[in-house]
Amino acid sequence: MTEQEYRSHPAVSRSELFKILDSPEKFKYFKENPEEPTPALKFGQLFHKLLLQPESFADEFAVAVECNRRTKSGQALWEKFSEESAGKTIITADEFALAVEMCTALKNNAWVSKMLKGEKEKEFFWTDEMTGEECKCRTDLLFEVLMDGEPVLLVIDFKTAAEADTESFICAAINNGYDFQAAMYTEGVRANTHKKVLFVFVVIEKKPPYAINVLQADTLLLRRGGDLFREAIGIYHDCKKTGNWYGYLGKFNQINNLSLPAWLAKEYE
Repeated sequence: MTEQEYRSHPAVSRSELFKILDSPEKFKYFKENPEEPTPALKFGQLFHKLLLQPESFADEFAVAVECNRRTKSGQALWEKFSEESAGKTIITADEFALAVEMCTALKNNAWVSKMLKGEKEKEFFWTDEMTGEECKCRTDLLFEVLMDGEPVLLVIDFKTAAEADTESFICAAINNGYDFQAAMYTEGVRANTHKKVLFVFVVIEKKPPYAINVLQADTLLLRRGGDLFREAIGIYHDCKKTGNWYGYLGKFNQINNLSLPAWLAKEYE
């Protein structure tokens, strides 16, 4: 299944559900009006393609030719390139070089190199037992290991970051819903395989020396992510059932109270 086929499948994904926690109104709008990929998202897609499916890179990406488009010859060269690259994501030579260097750093890491022998880009679909809603996830990498004689599936997810140290990444994880992702993916893979599942992030910095960190989601992080998933899938189910995709005023259209944040309110208590 291609990424486009996966994205068009009607089951709800983690990235979609995470938006509903902001507001169902925004979820519905962006579901019906997909955004163009941001430069950061586009680079992430490029990086994942080169790392996990390099054999099909040229089917989806094209490296822009260097030419002066203000000249007649340069414009002709660009038009030819655009015609030949129709339907593909255009990236710059610098973006391509950076992604290649990052992938090389990962492949030179002994632990990552071993894990890359696992199953890449695997889709999972399941029905949430509490709501009956169809869910989906697409894992970067699956690798089975034996722990105390029991088969355990490592779900490995690759992230790029400005800073890959543990303290910085946990902040990014909370802000970007990576705990939500870890919990939802763990549930989906377990529902399909009926095996014990551990979720591992491999984080690489986007600047030399391309420092790498490997972090396993612990029990508390998965518990918080699971709570977020249950909240989001519950909101999604209720909105589908009622047709009420409410915004910031909430399900019952109530005015919000504007209060001081807790840390500032203490000065007035």
